[in-house]
Amino acid sequence: MFHYELHQLRSAELGRIAEHDRLVREVLRARRAARRSAGGRTVEAEPHTHRPHRHRFTRAA
Repeated sequence: MFHYELHQLRSAELGRIAEHDRLVREVLRARRAARRSAGGRTVEAEPHTHRPHRHRFTRAA
């Protein structure tokens, strides 16, 4: 009987984990869709600093 109860507990836990993972995927999908529909630059896409953009490499002579 003990093994059956452990199985039931584990099964319920796996169900909760799966439901949580589905919810996370749904939220991420909705965020991506909102970002795409907003278009252009959103608050998240703007730079954190207001310094001029520095190029990675120096210019050749």
